[in-house]
Amino acid sequence: MSVPHPCLRCGACCAHFRASFYWAEADDATPNGVPVAMTRKLTPHLRVMRGTEGKRPRCVALMGTIGDAVRCTIHPRRSTVCRDFPPSFEDGVGAHNPRCDAARAVWGLPPLTPEDWDAPAPAGAPDLPPLPQVAQAS
Repeated sequence: MSVPHPCLRCGACCAHFRASFYWAEADDATPNGVPVAMTRKLTPHLRVMRGTEGKRPRCVALMGTIGDAVRCTIHPRRSTVCRDFPPSFEDGVGAHNPRCDAARAVWGLPPLTPEDWDAPAPAGAPDLPPLPQVAQAS
């Protein structure tokens, strides 16, 4: 049995930090980039994921319940700011990420440990519906 990625039981970073990135990562500049409809202009050179720019951030691409079962609806098309955010002890061997711990703490979740990468999902954890298809850039 494969162990679910701990991020699929978390989502705290997607509902704590602003997700801003270089404007050209969006699909109006880069084929299969971040869907521009899910972004807003932040500065002349930066875009931000809708929902993450306010006082109570939650990325518009996040589906599910924080700390239970979540997923990014645009995962293969997410920006570098998301791709480059390592969860603590990723795959049981990565480094500790204090920002991961901080986001989890806001949501009442304990910090990740190396053991979290070996633990199965909690009993009764809900399955999420299939991902919706995101329109591809032409």
